[in-house]
Amino acid sequence: MKRRAFQIIPVIVLISVVLFVFNNFSCSNSGPSAFGNSSSSPLKGDQETARAIEIQDTFRKIYELYKDRVVFITTEQVVELPPNPFFDDPFFRQFFGVPEQKSRKQKRSGLGSGFVLSSDGYICTNYHVIANVDSVKVKVKNKDYKATVVGYDQRTDLALLKINPDEKLEPVFLGDSDQVKVGDWAIAIGNPFGLDRTFTVGVISATSRKDVDMMGGSQSHIQTDAAINPGNSGGPLVNINGEVIGINRMIYSQSGGYMGIGFAIPINTAKAVLEQLKKYKKVKTGYIGVQIVPLTEEYANELGLKNTEGALVGGIMEDSPAEKAGIQPGDVILSVDEKPIKTYEDLVEIVSKTPIGKTLKIGVWRNKSKIYLFVTVKERP
Repeated sequence: MKRRAFQIIPVIVLISVVLFVFNNFSCSNSGPSAFGNSSSSPLKGDQETARAIEIQDTFRKIYELYKDRVVFITTEQVVELPPNPFFDDPFFRQFFGVPEQKSRKQKRSGLGSGFVLSSDGYICTNYHVIANVDSVKVKVKNKDYKATVVGYDQRTDLALLKINPDEKLEPVFLGDSDQVKVGDWAIAIGNPFGLDRTFTVGVISATSRKDVDMMGGSQSHIQTDAAINPGNSGGPLVNINGEVIGINRMIYSQSGGYMGIGFAIPINTAKAVLEQLKKYKKVKTGYIGVQIVPLTEEYANELGLKNTEGALVGGIMEDSPAEKAGIQPGDVILSVDEKPIKTYEDLVEIVSKTPIGKTLKIGVWRNKSKIYLFVTVKERP
């Protein structure tokens, strides 16, 4: 009996030591930490902070909503590299016995973004993302699909792709870019530098920016300070309601990277173009056949106008919609379907986006009074 009691004593001592160490360790961790403040931040639970958290939760919801609706686009192009001009010199080759050089081929890859337009696999992106490439692949939900270019429009920098997905896709929610105001939230989602599903937040910095690519075009752009970088092209610009209001297209940069100024194609412009690309595989641009000249202040006063807003008709093309409608040289177009025309660019933008065959109500200033004429838009010859 004594022997058994003697054997039990070390076990009891060992258990006591373990409990002592555990209690001391627990007590040391329950006290002040050596780093940082272990108490809650005074901002946690603050009323103003709670409001910010509500916006933060909205951003999280938008990301969850769009993470599988935004796609990753990769392209491949085979290009011929010219031979080295030094080795292409006949005298040099003869002198050193160098054989005639042949051109080499090299594969070049590109990256871009896009988004799902329909459950059966129509994808929107920028034209410059897929321009002159040999193959296009689209990654959706971590699955790669070979894409077909349905159509593109170089002027608006838009392209429509088609894939054959294994399952129904979830399309984006399209908003109304005409309702966008300066100061609105702006969220850019895309694949900058190949970093897929990157989410950046900013505001709308300006609307109706024109001639941003110095090409002399009349297309309007939405300006934003949401971070856009190479690879974001073709991705959506989303509002706080989770609606696509634009297609990220380009940036102003001296370094090639983000500098706080990015531009997106308004979704209302894109809708009309994409519908035509699906139907015709190209854009049928509308025209009415008027030639516009500058309206000076002096001539505006002679016509009885208060300012130089409007498009002064300098000439009419023969057998054009404008001629058939009765528009005359010297008329000033002030409105189209009750939308004011401030410059000729407004007229070009409205007419070019109008479906072929639609009749427009044109407000014309003639003989110091406004009259209305009706012009049926035709496809530009």
